[in-house]
Amino acid sequence: MKPINILTIAGTDPTGGAGIQADIKTISALKAYSTSVITAIVAQNTYSVQSIFSLDSKLVLSQLNSVLNDVKINSCKIGMVGNSKIIKCISNKLKEVDLPCIVLDTVMYTKNGFSLLSKNSIKTLIKYLFPISSIITPNLLEASILLNCKIAKSEEDMQFQGRELLKLGSKAVLLKGGHLNNTYSPDWLFTEKIEKRFSMKKINTLNTHGTGCCLSSALATIKPNYKNWIDPIKKAKKWLQGAIINSNNLNVGTGRGPINHFYKWW
Repeated sequence: MKPINILTIAGTDPTGGAGIQADIKTISALKAYSTSVITAIVAQNTYSVQSIFSLDSKLVLSQLNSVLNDVKINSCKIGMVGNSKIIKCISNKLKEVDLPCIVLDTVMYTKNGFSLLSKNSIKTLIKYLFPISSIITPNLLEASILLNCKIAKSEEDMQFQGRELLKLGSKAVLLKGGHLNNTYSPDWLFTEKIEKRFSMKKINTLNTHGTGCCLSSALATIKPNYKNWIDPIKKAKKWLQGAIINSNNLNVGTGRGPINHFYKWW
């Protein structure tokens, strides 16, 4: 069988651990073909973001047209979107093509606290991208921002917030609990019919740069082979855990290093 085609829409990372470069590696590692649309040029490395330049929405639209007018896309991952104009551009174009699966990674801050989206753009994100998303994948900080509430401190908080997030318009929510202060990383899936917990033991490493990007792009790659979300989430988390465990095989940067996307071959 020929590999399926995945579209990633995101910003860049010149060190390759996050953003569109990490998405392409993830999609490739999971044996699919990656196409890509860049929303922003980001100067960043393993310890900080230095500057961001969001592209003109017309150029983003031109890239989307280039891909979608030529390539049959089986699934799409959306990461960093830059600003409200780009968000509206993406929403309008994806509504035209009616993709079977859209995974929205609601990325708003980097791990070192650099803001990637204004408050006004967050409102636009909810209004224009949540309704077309098959699933959103916020972490605890992002969930608190989306809901304008305190950060969840327990899984009971996560369950409440997950249900509230689902009301914002996406078909499903995967709320990531990696920042909870315990030895396991619990994630919760919420749909109209299902609430399910997924948990894996935390790995003692600093090499977690880009894990959110990679999990969402892994979900977008695996989901076309399944009707439900449970199996894709299990498989994506298992792959990600292996990539984190084997991250020490790499020697990239002096801060939070990247995961090892190709650990099965290296």
